[in-house]
Amino acid sequence: MSVTLSKPIKRGDQEIKTIAITDTIKQAGSLRGLKLVDVLNFDYDAVSTLLTRTTSPQLTAVEIATMATGDFTALCEEITPFLTKAEPSAVTEAATASK
Repeated sequence: MSVTLSKPIKRGDQEIKTIAITDTIKQAGSLRGLKLVDVLNFDYDAVSTLLTRTTSPQLTAVEIATMATGDFTALCEEITPFLTKAEPSAVTEAATASK
C-alpha cells in the first residue's frame, strides 16, 4: 500500500514522491512504546512515531512534521487496515451452546 504525495519530500538531491507502508506494520513490535488507543485515534505523535518505523523510504520525524496535512492524512488512512481485523471473530460452539 502506498501514497503518492501531493508535495514531494526533498532529501538531498532526491525527491520522494511515493511512500509505501511496509510489512513491518503487521508486527506488534512496531507499536512498541505507543498506546494503541492513541494510534487508533490518529494522535499525531503516536502516528508519526509509527510512520518512522513502517515507511519506505523510511521517513524521519522532521519529514513527517513538514509534510502537507493532506499527505499525512492519506498515510493515516493507509495504516488503518493494518490496525483492524480482516474478518469478525468466528462464533465458537461454546458461545452458541449457551444461547
